Amino acid sequence: MARKRERPGDKGTLHFAQGLARGKKLLIIDDDPALVRLLRLNLEMEGYEVYSALDGVEGLRCAFAHRPDLIILDVMMPRMDGWTTCQRLRQMGNIPIIMLTAKGTPPDRVRGLSEGADDYLAKPFDMEELLLRIEAVLRRAERADDADKPLYYDDGWLRLDLPARIALREGRPVDLTQKEFSLLAYLFTNAGKLLRIDEILDRVWPSEADPTPDLVKVHVRHLRQKIEREAQNPQYILTKHGRGYMFRSLKAEN
Repeated sequence: MARKRERPGDKGTLHFAQGLARGKKLLIIDDDPALVRLLRLNLEMEGYEVYSALDGVEGLRCAFAHRPDLIILDVMMPRMDGWTTCQRLRQMGNIPIIMLTAKGTPPDRVRGLSEGADDYLAKPFDMEELLLRIEAVLRRAERADDADKPLYYDDGWLRLDLPARIALREGRPVDLTQKEFSLLAYLFTNAGKLLRIDEILDRVWPSEADPTPDLVKVHVRHLRQKIEREAQNPQYILTKHGRGYMFRSLKAEN
């Protein structure tokens, strides 16, 4: 069983980066209801959105339905054990996986990592350690995603050079604030993908004390005024009402 942590701010506890947790979805797959409740309590306290399943079969369904950012997976479960579940999850994609198990011998750790797990934690574990491992795995996953992102864009009207932090419209420099450029870069590097407002706030304003959706809306409006041909009829930064924003590449349309 995990040892329960005190609430953030209590004496002797660590303060975790809630900016990283904001908007992140975690899935717990474990057949111990008491442990699931304890994990959910602590993870939600950190700001994560938490889903749970009590066996591997249910866990696969939940992973497919909710597309979590990270999965906490037990090994010894009925119906489908953690090894098989991990293999099936890897067939779905590269969702980070932390395996939890009472079998903490080196061969078991090696097997867990070879099956595709990103980290392996033996029971009983300390909640502080699990939270730190979750943060570390999420950060590694973000860095891996960033390594595959495009750095340049040029469709004749709009040109972006992310390393130099330069934006050009019809060959002329666009005067963007630091946050405007960061927002534009985040949208561009995820072109074609709908980004939720909470994801944007987490990435562009990670240290903002109390960010609101209006913060994103105002910056999107300013960006459209500066880079679009017609701000009222945007072609690059598209709005999905009530859901978020998406950058559309026009290179294939020219």
